[in-house]
Amino acid sequence: MDQMKRFAIYYAPEPGAFADAAAAWLGWDLALGAPVPQSAPDLPRPLAEVTAEPRKYGFHGTLKPPFRLAEGTSAEDLAQATARLAASLAPLKMPGLQMANLEGFLALTPLGDTSALQSLAAEVVRSLDPYRAALTPAEIARRRPERLTPRQRDLLATYGYPYVMEQFQFHLTLSGPLDEDETAVTNATANHFAGLIPQPFHIHDICLCGEDAMGRFHLLHRYALSA
Repeated sequence: MDQMKRFAIYYAPEPGAFADAAAAWLGWDLALGAPVPQSAPDLPRPLAEVTAEPRKYGFHGTLKPPFRLAEGTSAEDLAQATARLAASLAPLKMPGLQMANLEGFLALTPLGDTSALQSLAAEVVRSLDPYRAALTPAEIARRRPERLTPRQRDLLATYGYPYVMEQFQFHLTLSGPLDEDETAVTNATANHFAGLIPQPFHIHDICLCGEDAMGRFHLLHRYALSA
């Protein structure tokens, strides 16, 4: 765990058909930390190209975005803090998930009232921020602060990411940028996940994940939400 470059707190589906289908769609199994054969739908371009951007992260919903550890803290410190935090949070239930186009890429998003999920993500971001190293000037520049709103720039400065707190939108990414192949990818995705998308959608735990030297993410530990 100490060899990971960055850490993040994600939702990841529990083992089962939905998780297996997601890993086969992206070509990377977050829980196994290994590539898996992708399905081969009839698309205008290879599925490996369609899913190239999200593949390294594995199938997940971000709660606290990837960060380097603050000086003086360790991976074990972060793990213990995440365990304590999970014990203070309650599981969530929403009506289900739906496919959506989010500014040019395909994702699954929650149905119904997401206020409890918004609050959970905010608490994860806030509580674990002492373990996050401050952004470097290069990291800040990569976020293109000139394109952000004043509030998003404040969040970037405070929490290292502009899309947290009330700017947060939970989603499970399924593709990189889409163009003229959007309809074909959407149809292929719907066929691939037919009957497997959770209805209702539960979040029973949070996952501590780490980025290896090759830039691939691994699920390191699940912590049950037990409040």
